[in-house]
Amino acid sequence: MPAAGQAAPAKPPSLSVEDAVQQAVGANLDLIAEKQNVPIAKAREIQAALRPNPILSFTWDYLDWLRRGLSAANSAGPSEVVPQFNYIWETAGKRGKRVAVAQLATSAAELRLADSIRQLTLSVRLACVEFLLARDNLSLAHQNLQVFDGILQVNEAKVKAGDLAGVEVIRTRVAQQQLQTAVAQAELRLQTARNNLQQLLGRKTKDPAFDIAGSLSDSAAAPSLDELNESALATRPDLLALRKDRERGQADTRLQTAMARPDVTTGLLYHNQYGYSSGRTFGVFFSTELPVYERNQGEITRAQREARQAEMRATAMETSIATEVANAWQQLMSARNLMQRIRASLLAQAKQVRDITEFSYRRGEASLLEFLDAQRAYNDAMQSYNDARADLTRSLYLIEAVSGKKVTP
Repeated sequence: MPAAGQAAPAKPPSLSVEDAVQQAVGANLDLIAEKQNVPIAKAREIQAALRPNPILSFTWDYLDWLRRGLSAANSAGPSEVVPQFNYIWETAGKRGKRVAVAQLATSAAELRLADSIRQLTLSVRLACVEFLLARDNLSLAHQNLQVFDGILQVNEAKVKAGDLAGVEVIRTRVAQQQLQTAVAQAELRLQTARNNLQQLLGRKTKDPAFDIAGSLSDSAAAPSLDELNESALATRPDLLALRKDRERGQADTRLQTAMARPDVTTGLLYHNQYGYSSGRTFGVFFSTELPVYERNQGEITRAQREARQAEMRATAMETSIATEVANAWQQLMSARNLMQRIRASLLAQAKQVRDITEFSYRRGEASLLEFLDAQRAYNDAMQSYNDARADLTRSLYLIEAVSGKKVTP
């Protein structure tokens, strides 16, 4: 309780579903780790673009460490100092091909990050649906308990007046206790959904007052399946990443083919003799590998197979996406039709029966068992209505996740 003169702490503002998604994208711990793959790939781009370092070597030769003497007579010496500068010249455009492979790898990493965001977005939205459903079910449980609290007060008054048997009060109390248990269970489900959602948002401490604004959808437009398929094949980042892997494999094949071409090393030498004679001369150095046995055959074959593997994976992903879209579309249509049936007939009729039976029971024209049956039927109808709205909302979010196309509720 706040002290006198002190205002009660303000309740934190509710988040919309999209606000929750944005918060998760910025703070989800798993996604933060996943984001590091992009700068890692960019670092490989930097490395791929680097040129070979020049090589400086220093030779001090013909040293008389054994003290035998260096002279023209014994043809030993004279000592000489030979600094040498070498540089490797890459052939066949290897550097440009390395950069192309690294850039395609970076693009694939960015697309995989986009796919991780897509999956996290779906997870957060579905967690919001679970939260909203649990909140609506808790509200329904409180409403049912409130009705029976009123019935219990009426029955207790009737027993005191001698108009009702005491056993009816006992039955009413038993039903009330069952509803109190239902309320406790609903509160537990709501708190569990609240904690799970905050975990996705990257919150290390859980706020017991955390809330999501909005409500579950009760209607949706009917999208075209062909339109959804076309959008999915054009925008799904996991498919685009596989296509980028295929391009990277092709670029890697070109790089490995270029790697079979030997590089050329050139150098410049300076000879400085000293001792009984002196001379200062230059020399030019040239070397290259003779590709007699090793011509990078294994890496060329490996790159070709990886390119083919990426192509097959992309084809398989296209088939899998078509199945995902079809299943999501069927789920949406089923949830939409069920929602229409419940809203058109079941919900109104169950409420009408419950209200009439409650009125009759209060007047003594219906038994407690009849009222309990009517209340149970109404509760089941409301529960079905809440579940149908949750299924419809899940279907809308799933359609957007698998096709990349938003369906208007």
